[in-house]
Amino acid sequence: MKLTITRLALAALALPLVACSTVGYGDPNQVETVNIDYGLSDLQKLAGGMADSLIQAPQLSYYQGRDSNDPRIVVYLGGVENRTTEHIDTEGITNSIQSEIFNSGKFRVVANAQGQDEIGRQVSFQQDSGRVSLETAKAFGSQLGADVVLYGKLFGYDKRSGRSIESFGSKTQNVDYQFSLELVDITTGELLWTDEELVRKTKRTGLFGK
Repeated sequence: MKLTITRLALAALALPLVACSTVGYGDPNQVETVNIDYGLSDLQKLAGGMADSLIQAPQLSYYQGRDSNDPRIVVYLGGVENRTTEHIDTEGITNSIQSEIFNSGKFRVVANAQGQDEIGRQVSFQQDSGRVSLETAKAFGSQLGADVVLYGKLFGYDKRSGRSIESFGSKTQNVDYQFSLELVDITTGELLWTDEELVRKTKRTGLFGK
């Protein structure tokens, strides 16, 4: 009887520990393997590999923008089209690439669509609100024109194998991401650089797993 009471007491003490959840900070650079879905680790690999390739591209060693006094190339970052079956916000990829190529010191970056909207609202405010002096108010018509545009596509492939005797009752799912980018001269339409980055994620489920 005493043993039973002791067990019940220990179970009661352990119950809050089981029922409670904890929240803490993790390392965002650590590979994330919670599930097979697209996540931060995939974004970092796709964007990081592509940005490094662009920064080091020998094809651009001869290319110079319109300003002979500044060798940096003026680039506009277009969109990345999501061709996967997943709901992926590809703007996170372009933002990461933008940060890396800008900080490399080899590129000048002009405002994207969101930036242009913000600029438009601010110029309109300065011109029309009557709150800004005409001497300091900015006007349209003086923005820096881009030399090149960067855009791409993200493809996804999902392949599964069912349980079999050969696999000892386990099943496998492979998810592949293919990320391609192109850098094109705006004036001539010439393809200056292109590359692709591949990511494969594999999930194996044992005999009794779902």
